Amino acid sequence: MSMQRELFEAEHDLFRESVAEFLEREVKPHHAQWEKDGIVPREVWTEAGKVGLLGLGVPEAYGGSGVRDFRFNAVLSEEICKAHASGLGFTLQNDVIAPYLVDLTTEEQKRRWLPGFCSGETITAIAMTEPGAGSDLQGIRTTAVRDGDEYVVNGQKTFITNGINSDLVIVVVRTDPEAGAHGISLIVVERGAPGFERGRNLDKIGLKAQDTAELSFTDVRVPAGNLIGEEGKGFVHLMEKLPQERLSIAVASTAGAEAMLAATIAYCKERTAFGRPISKFQNTRFVLAELATEVDLARTYVDRAITLLNRGELTVEDAAKAKWWCSELANKVMDRCLQLHGGYGYMMEYPVAKAWQDARIQSIFGGTTEIMKEIVGRSMGL
Repeated sequence: MSMQRELFEAEHDLFRESVAEFLEREVKPHHAQWEKDGIVPREVWTEAGKVGLLGLGVPEAYGGSGVRDFRFNAVLSEEICKAHASGLGFTLQNDVIAPYLVDLTTEEQKRRWLPGFCSGETITAIAMTEPGAGSDLQGIRTTAVRDGDEYVVNGQKTFITNGINSDLVIVVVRTDPEAGAHGISLIVVERGAPGFERGRNLDKIGLKAQDTAELSFTDVRVPAGNLIGEEGKGFVHLMEKLPQERLSIAVASTAGAEAMLAATIAYCKERTAFGRPISKFQNTRFVLAELATEVDLARTYVDRAITLLNRGELTVEDAAKAKWWCSELANKVMDRCLQLHGGYGYMMEYPVAKAWQDARIQSIFGGTTEIMKEIVGRSMGL
């Protein structure tokens, strides 16, 4: 049994029921096919919009939930993880993109972008990583040069989640090549802009149903009114928003670990070897006891971090600790659980095989474990 949680209230429990019902109806019967296709159909996004799963934290005036409470985001993420629905990009839309489009936009931009964002008709992405710049955001080379009432964007991005489906991409660009971190800005590039092209849907180890793509920009002309936040303040904006993204990854990592641990406990009670269930062997009990303890401790820290985020008190280093610890733990849990399944764990028809593949990216995207430890170390004055 896990330690009792005190994070949620009745309204979150009701939301959880509606999320679970949506996933049961609209997602689970089709996800295996989406894995083969390498993409989730756009209709799933609009169905999610109809039942209020998109636009969490967006004001009601633009079609959103009207409530900025990350507990709702956590509920959605947890249920998606329980359903093994790793192709859905909903958490990227709600947890990562929404804060940029709510906090850094003008009234005109909000009216233009947010209604479609909330209805699921507008799918979004954020393009940070480049072929030569991942964790080092100051190393980005994509440029945006001002020309009258437009910016001209040139460069390449890679590993972009929602890269194929996206209609609106927040692109991290360099507007002043000489200014280092002070020369970075955020510009929205919209589907159909001449010179904006998508490369192949990347063939990944896991997250097979999630479209991840290369993007290229060749003399793409973007209206100056698509700048979000302040010119030259892009790096600051990113640093302000990354803690929520990293907490989102910690939430998903922990929920995924919990789900697979529960499935493995059930499997160990049923699977027999040498005339008895493998759960009766001391090694099995010790492994499961260790994992249950570590997941419980991670869950407690993550729940506390959600509370602090809602109060505006989650620090960069708190989020970094949650991100690296929980993502590494998820990988450990999946690996140990696969081992307990024996040969069956290596077969794709068992959920643990997919969970093991899907978890591997979590210690890489959103800032690698090594970068997270660097952030924590610097916060200690080291």
